[in-house]
Amino acid sequence: MDYKQAGVDVETGRKFVDRIRSMVSSTRRKEVLGGLGGFSGLFALPSGYKEPVLVSGTDGVGTKLKLATALERHDTVGIDLVAMCVNDVLTSGAEPLFFLDYLATGKLNQAQLTQVVAGIAAGCQQAGCALLGGETAEMPGFYPPGEYDMAGFVVGIVEKSMLLDGSRVKLGDRAIGLASSGVHSNGFSLVRKIVAESGLGWDYCPEMLSGRSLGEVLLTPTQIYVKPVLEARRIGLEIHGMAHITGGGLPENLPRCLGKDQSVRLDPSSWTVPAIFDIIAQAGRVSPDAMFNTFNMGIGFVLLVPPDQVNGAISWFAQYNINAWAIGEVVAGTGSVLGIPSAKG
Repeated sequence: MDYKQAGVDVETGRKFVDRIRSMVSSTRRKEVLGGLGGFSGLFALPSGYKEPVLVSGTDGVGTKLKLATALERHDTVGIDLVAMCVNDVLTSGAEPLFFLDYLATGKLNQAQLTQVVAGIAAGCQQAGCALLGGETAEMPGFYPPGEYDMAGFVVGIVEKSMLLDGSRVKLGDRAIGLASSGVHSNGFSLVRKIVAESGLGWDYCPEMLSGRSLGEVLLTPTQIYVKPVLEARRIGLEIHGMAHITGGGLPENLPRCLGKDQSVRLDPSSWTVPAIFDIIAQAGRVSPDAMFNTFNMGIGFVLLVPPDQVNGAISWFAQYNINAWAIGEVVAGTGSVLGIPSAKG
């Protein structure tokens, strides 16, 4: 017997690497040293930093991959993978430098995973970081036919004096909510259960979705906020804190950017909740508190800014076609989010 008879086709793996080589090259930054195919990726630190701080993050896409497999559409989940990682390191004020991916599947389907890598490359381009390398593992007998999983890893950089760690946040700072592009990449275990048990199909086209199918809307990739946020800081917009609204929604994620003895009071009527969340809540009879504790509810990222920066921030993101709203205020408290159905404390 040989490795191929055991289910691992090394030659197909080599062909896959050749197939994605141009995609990886399209994300190259000047600091990248070497090319694809080595044992490791090499990246020189950018110049101009006095006290550079490296910021790292890792994440996945979760069971949204089940939807991609069911619809046989794999070109968006790679963007999700990058977004979940780069938006996290952005909350520290860091610019993402390079990204690595890990793909695992039972049998390597070149056409399928080429779509995935194309999405990863597109996400890296949106974030301005290099796709430095990765690993593709063929694991026969471990994953069902046609299915795969993936994880992403990012390293960013920020000047120590510009690092955001909660210490800058002041009472009276305003919370600016940046619109999500939809469900993003959290809560899909609940979504899939609701769709399965309610009798809805991924091709269901409710009037609320303006002719788009449920599956199409749910596969909308996670918004990447990196470039507009970093540029806002460069032009002088004063940002005291940032939060990426992922699993656990606003109640779990917004307190992570606060200082000691602080809470945030939100006004849930101040922003537009996308129709997809109403459909999920109605189809699954999901309570408002469960919705807010599971999903982003239309707010994908939050900035904490001084009151005199509110109008400038909202106008700035309008240039990038990102809706922004003044959704709340930092108040004295114990690290909770007040004013929404899931508020604790």
